[in-house]
Amino acid sequence: MKALLAIIRRDLLLVMRRKSEVLTVLFFFVVVTSLFPLGIGADAALLRKIAPGVLWVAALLSTLLGLHRMFATDYQDGSLEQLVLSPQPLALFITGKIIAHWIVCGLPLVLLAPIIGIQFDLDAGSLYVLMGTLLLGTPVLSLLGSIGAALTLGVRGGSVLLSLLILPLFIPVLIFGAGAVYAHSVGLDASGHFSLLGALLILALAFVPWVSTAAVKIAIE
Repeated sequence: MKALLAIIRRDLLLVMRRKSEVLTVLFFFVVVTSLFPLGIGADAALLRKIAPGVLWVAALLSTLLGLHRMFATDYQDGSLEQLVLSPQPLALFITGKIIAHWIVCGLPLVLLAPIIGIQFDLDAGSLYVLMGTLLLGTPVLSLLGSIGAALTLGVRGGSVLLSLLILPLFIPVLIFGAGAVYAHSVGLDASGHFSLLGALLILALAFVPWVSTAAVKIAIE
C-alpha cells in the first residue's frame, strides 16, 4: 500500500510542476462544451437534448489529451525500467499511475460538469446523474487508456495511434454514460445504465492493470 501511495504522490508532484498539462485538459473541456450553446442559440429544449452526448464526448476527448503522457515521461528518462526492476509488483505501480492520471484528468471533469451543465439548462436531478456517470465512467476511460498508452510507448506518432486504438473501447462507456443522463431527463429509470457502468469499472479494475503491465514490459524489452 505504501508503494501504491508513493507512486501516486510522485506522479501528482510531477504534474504540479507541469500545471499547463492539467489546465490544457480543463480548458479544452470548458471551451468545447461552451461552444455548443453559443452556436445553437437559446433553444432550451434542444440544449437539454444534446447535453448528455456533448458533455460526455468532451470528457472523453479531454481524457485522451493526457493519456500519451501516462508512461511516456518515465519511459524516456529511464524511470520505468527502474520500476520494472523494483521488488514490488509492476502492476502495483501501473495501478498507481492510472489512479494519478484519473485524479488529474478525470476528477476535475466530474467537478466541473455541473457548472457546464447549467449552460445546457439541465435540472438538478440531471446534473447529479451526470456527475454520477462521470464518477463511474472516467476511471474506466483512464484504465482503458492505459492499455493504449503502454502499447504505443516509444512509437513515433504514438498519440495518433493511441487515439485509433482506444476510441473504439471508449464507445460503451460513452453510450451508457450519456444514456443515463438522457434517460433521467425524459423521466426514465437510469439505474440500468449505472449498473452497466459499474460492471465496466469492476471488469476494468480486475483486468486492465495486468494487461497494461504486460504491454509496458513488451515496450521496454
